[in-house]
Amino acid sequence: MSKNRYTARRYTQPAAPRLTPLAALAASLTATLAAAFTAPAALAQTAVAPAADAAPAAAPATPAGATLREVVVTANPLGSDLNDMVAPVSTLGGDALAVRQASTLGETLDKLPGVSSTYFGPNASRPVIRGLDGDRIKVLQNGGTTVDASTLSYDHAVPVDPLVAERIEVVRGPAALMYGGNAIGGVVNVIDNRIPKEPIEGVGGAVDASATDGGDQARNASALIEAGNGKFAVHADAFARKTSDLRIPGYARSDRLRNAEPLPDGETEPYGRLPNTSADQQGGSLGGSYTWADGFVGANYSAYRNDYGTPAEDAVRLKMKQDRFALEGEARNLAGNTGGWLESVKGKVSFTDYEHREIEDGETGTIFKNRGWDARFEARHARIGNLTGVIGTQFGHTNFSALGEEAFVPSTNTDNAALFLFEELPLTAGGDLKLNFGGRLDHSSVKASANGNDRFADASRSFNATSASAGLLYKMNPAWSLTSNLSYTERAPTFYELYANGPHVATGAWEVGDPNANKERATSIDLGVRFKSGAHSAGVSGYYSRFANYLALSATGRARDEAGDVVAVGSPDALPEFQYLGVPATLYGFEAEGKTRLLQKMLTSSDTLDFEARADYVRGENRDTGEPLPRLAPLRLGGALVYGAGPWGARVDVTYAAKQTRVPSNDTPTDAYTLLSLALTYKFKVAGTQTLVYLRGDNLTNQDARNAASILRDIAPMAGRSVKVGFRTSF
Repeated sequence: MSKNRYTARRYTQPAAPRLTPLAALAASLTATLAAAFTAPAALAQTAVAPAADAAPAAAPATPAGATLREVVVTANPLGSDLNDMVAPVSTLGGDALAVRQASTLGETLDKLPGVSSTYFGPNASRPVIRGLDGDRIKVLQNGGTTVDASTLSYDHAVPVDPLVAERIEVVRGPAALMYGGNAIGGVVNVIDNRIPKEPIEGVGGAVDASATDGGDQARNASALIEAGNGKFAVHADAFARKTSDLRIPGYARSDRLRNAEPLPDGETEPYGRLPNTSADQQGGSLGGSYTWADGFVGANYSAYRNDYGTPAEDAVRLKMKQDRFALEGEARNLAGNTGGWLESVKGKVSFTDYEHREIEDGETGTIFKNRGWDARFEARHARIGNLTGVIGTQFGHTNFSALGEEAFVPSTNTDNAALFLFEELPLTAGGDLKLNFGGRLDHSSVKASANGNDRFADASRSFNATSASAGLLYKMNPAWSLTSNLSYTERAPTFYELYANGPHVATGAWEVGDPNANKERATSIDLGVRFKSGAHSAGVSGYYSRFANYLALSATGRARDEAGDVVAVGSPDALPEFQYLGVPATLYGFEAEGKTRLLQKMLTSSDTLDFEARADYVRGENRDTGEPLPRLAPLRLGGALVYGAGPWGARVDVTYAAKQTRVPSNDTPTDAYTLLSLALTYKFKVAGTQTLVYLRGDNLTNQDARNAASILRDIAPMAGRSVKVGFRTSF
């Protein structure tokens, strides 16, 4: 294995210097652009490009001529430079990911523009993109579908740990063209090298360890090793994470809830710690591949285990396990063997066995199982004039079951099949104007089985869903570019939106599906402008999505008892009834990010001081009633000073979240908060190894912060002050 495997990743390649857009405040975006545009030419020419993955701490200077550009594989199957993407994309990898890692995928990505999290305590958190979550956000592993139960309920964790990720790509906005209607809001693709895709010679790997004081008091460790002889390559990794009950700044329950619902005499308010939020996670994988100059074929087995609690139920633990088998391969430069029709083909197949048990006082209550397979094949056709593109197909099957008295959904079998097409066409000789377009057709069928449970009935539905999009990238000059994207997306209802009927503890409601629900449909437009010149970069994008039949979980005004009978509202132990109903809805907002070089050569001959800023906002409403959509993040602003001097880096970051008062009648508002964080890094090389040492402090002012996108905002505050120290060594 090459010694620089972990500094020059599979997804980067040498090119002319290009920068990733980093963070920007909407209020200061104009000033940032002006500073970048008017910066002296000498500064723009001599400034060193920052790490392309928006590292929390400044990266060491990159030698001249060795700048790496990012190639994004999620939103464009042809593989495209990040700055040439039509769709808005964010990436996180390398040192930035090592320093930024949290216990969940949602919290790891939370500060990216347009991305928040569902935050069901520190152990279960899915990404929220532009106000959309659940089945509208597709979480992928190496471009393949994950099989779990995380979209069914907020307390179900995503069985993907950031500890073993090499890189995470986030597509903001509709990505259904490539991944179906379940990506109507966006895609999160967690990329690793568990199936090696390139020849490896020798032995190499990495070790990562960290510990946190305060917060969840995490102890994390991971290791991987890869070896090969230039043809055969093997990969093995393992990780472990152990956390304690989350330390919080004050009371677990918000002031608003404590005043409205005081505890009975004799009961005490949880203070300083969030009960039942510890976790114990382990996992690992073993894989290998055969590689050659124009391709590879390989296989992998991975395992994930998690034993954790949630603040919604003090006495309930969730014991989760997932076993996944994957096959993947690719063959390139096939034109000579296919009569000039195909340039490359690739495919991936995975089988997943997922289960989690909800255990109360040592006894198993409900068992959730989801077993299924997914297969995806793509072929890149030969150039037709200037037109290049990919045709593909995807198939999948899942067998889901929920067993136990508290099961609120029936057992279901779901089958999916799809055909898709993606094309790219330069409209000018120099490629300054580029068109992306394509379409996808999905067929799905859902069959539910009552299995003797009186709350459910045998039923089945099938759907045909279509998606289409077209986007333009126009480079006005080397520094400025414009993007636009128009898409139409259809999403078939999930099994729980169709057939739910029972008490859902995570939402505190009796949920009822609509077995006659129609497809969800959305028309979306996205407009953006980007700037980059030397050490300066900025970007802003605005979006508007108009949904027909947006499937929302809406209060009916009724209540049900434990037997499911309708009772008077306010009856003892009764749950409010919520039903999935199709409503017309609108979502719109913006994201902005930017970076400018403030100073350089201050204390040394190579040190730099940069200012980064970011902002995002989303607004959504039911067009019939004018009522806001639930759980939307408020306006968020962020700014950071980033200092780099050779191997040293430092970052001071401030994040402001405004109060959220635009909430539905059954929701509660959240107050504004400001979070202060600090990161210090140092990199060094010893005897063929490269080590990153880091110190990170979060919420240093110990603010009581409540996540507006969380259903537990009034009983589960975000973590209090914490300090994390860690290192990552690669060899």
